[in-house]
Amino acid sequence: MTNGDPAPLVMRDATLEDVPHIWALEAEVFGAEAWSESMMREEVTGDHRTYLVLTDAGGAVRGYAGLLAVGTEADVQTIALSASARGAGDGRRLMNALLDDADARGVREVFLEVRADNPVAQRLYASLGFAEIGVRPHYYQPDGVDAVVMKLEMRHREGRTNGEAERS
Repeated sequence: MTNGDPAPLVMRDATLEDVPHIWALEAEVFGAEAWSESMMREEVTGDHRTYLVLTDAGGAVRGYAGLLAVGTEADVQTIALSASARGAGDGRRLMNALLDDADARGVREVFLEVRADNPVAQRLYASLGFAEIGVRPHYYQPDGVDAVVMKLEMRHREGRTNGEAERS
């Protein structure tokens, strides 16, 4: 790359071999609220799930996201980016790839929870067409932070990539 810009992150399906790296990032990003490594393994390998990772030029995991889709409903299970990957549009890339996957599966509604004290993520989700439908008090433990519940009606999806998710 020119001008010292880092190479773009590569998006691909997560594998079992990625789990320790995903979990390390999970612990870094979510701290006391992090899922255990065994939970991450179950998520990555579970039925009805799509997990994606973003890797840098050296193969290090810099972000991941997961979706659970059953029937016409889906839930964004998790999304995280390393501090070095934030602000470059990679969260939007991950979300669009998950939504493309949901669309391909015939999903009509996608749900997610987001911390009430995370306005950056809330703005991203709203820009993708998600709308707030409720609050789950004290959802995130041990901090006791509320979760804002959001829903996307796929027929109203904004920011569609029309199947152009950047996956390799």
